Amino acid sequence: MKRIYNSLEQFSITVNLLKWTLYVIPVSLTVGSLVALFLWLLEAATRLRWQYEWLLLLLPLAGVVIYLLYTYLGKNSDAGNNLVMEEIHQPGAGVPARMAPLVLISTVITHLFGGSAGREGTAVQMGGSVANLFAKWFKLNEQDLRIMLMTGVAAGFGAVFGTPLTGAVFALEVLAIGIIRYEALIPCLMAALFADITTSAWGIHHTHYHIGFIGSNKPDLRFINVDLLLLVKVIATGVAFGLASYLFAESMHTIKNYANRFIRIKWLIPVLGGLLIIALCYILGTTDYIGLGVTGKEPDSVSILSAFHAGGATNWSWLWKLLFTTITLAMGFKGGEVTPLFFIGATLGNALAIWLGAPVDLFAALGFIAVFAGATNTPLACTLMGIELFGSGNALYFAVACFTAYYFSGHSGIYSAQRLMVSKVQGDALQKENTLKQIRDKRIAKRKIDRSK
Repeated sequence: MKRIYNSLEQFSITVNLLKWTLYVIPVSLTVGSLVALFLWLLEAATRLRWQYEWLLLLLPLAGVVIYLLYTYLGKNSDAGNNLVMEEIHQPGAGVPARMAPLVLISTVITHLFGGSAGREGTAVQMGGSVANLFAKWFKLNEQDLRIMLMTGVAAGFGAVFGTPLTGAVFALEVLAIGIIRYEALIPCLMAALFADITTSAWGIHHTHYHIGFIGSNKPDLRFINVDLLLLVKVIATGVAFGLASYLFAESMHTIKNYANRFIRIKWLIPVLGGLLIIALCYILGTTDYIGLGVTGKEPDSVSILSAFHAGGATNWSWLWKLLFTTITLAMGFKGGEVTPLFFIGATLGNALAIWLGAPVDLFAALGFIAVFAGATNTPLACTLMGIELFGSGNALYFAVACFTAYYFSGHSGIYSAQRLMVSKVQGDALQKENTLKQIRDKRIAKRKIDRSK
C-alpha cells in the first residue's frame, strides 16, 4: 500500500510539472521576445541621445507625454512593480495587459531624452502583465494565478540581465522579507531559463563582466581558507553598501512624497524633474549620470564598466548617480531602479577599494550586487547574480557583502509592497506582515508625535 501511495505521489508531481511546463512556455516566449524588443529599442534610444545631445533639453516635455499616457491610458498601471507584487500577495483587479506596452514605450522615452533609469522594472512589469493575460486565458484559480505572476517576474528579470538562476530566486525572494515561496520554484526556474533563451535567440547580447582578482592561496591561518584582512574589508564595505541602499530607497520615497504634496498641478512634477536633471548636467559639466550608465559615450566616461578599473570613477560618482536616478523615478519618469543601483554600487566599491587598498575590480563587483541586495532585500538572489555574472571564484565574498548590506539597509527598500515576514532586528515582531510602505508611514507618524511632545 505504501509503494502504491509513493507511486501516486510521484505521478502527481510529474503531472504538475508537465502542467506548469505547458503554462510557462507561452509566457516565457512572449516575455523573452518583448524583452528582446525592449533591449534593442533601449540601445537605439541611447545611441540616438549620444548622437543628438540636444534631446536632453526636451526631457521636461517627455515627462508630460509620459504623464498623459498613464493618466488617460494607464488605468492602475502607474503602480508598476508594486502592483504586480500586490496581486501575487492578494489577487484582485489583476495586472492590466496595457501595462506591458505602456511601460515599454514610456521607459524608452525616458532613456531617449536623458532620464536616469534602469531596465528591471520594465521587464518585471511586462512579465507580470503577460503572465496575468495568459492566466485569464487559461482560467487559472487564485493559487495558480499567484504562481503564474511569479513566473512572469522571473521571466522578465532573468531575460533582461541574462541571469536565469537569479531571476528565478529573485521572484521567490522579493515578495516578502525573510521567507521564500518554494511552491513556485520549478515554474520560476523554467520561466527564467526559457525567457533568457528566447531573448538570446533574437540576437540580443548581454554585457560581459570580468574580475581579474583571484583569492589568495596563502590563507592567514592553515585552518581558515580565506584572507582574513580582505574579509574584514568586505564586511566594512558591506555596511557602506547597505547604508547606500537605505539612502537610495528613502530618497526615492521622500522626493516622491514631497513632490506630490507640494506640486498640485501633477503634470508639472515631471517637468520640474526634467529641469532638475538638465540643471545638474550643466552644473557638473557631464552627462555621465543620465541613461543606463552601463557604458559611456566617451572612453573616459564614468560608467559601470569603467568602475572596474582604478580611476574609472570619482569619489562621489555613486552619490551623483543616486541623485539623478531618484529625481528621475520619483518625479514621474519610468524605468527600473536596478541598473542605476549597479552603477551606484560599482562606483562606490571603486572609491572604497582605493581608500582601503583593496582590489578595485572585486570591490566594484561587490558593490554592484550588494547595493542591489540591500535596496531589494534579496541577498540570496544577488549572491547568485554575482556568481552568474562574475564567476564562482569569489562566491564567499559575494555572500558576505550581500548579506551585510541586506541587514544594514534596515526595514527599507525600493518596493513599497514588499512585506516584512521576519524582522532584521531580533525580538521585533510588532511590524510583522506589514508592507514596507506601512512600516515607513508608522515611522513617520511616530516622528511627528515625538516632535509634538
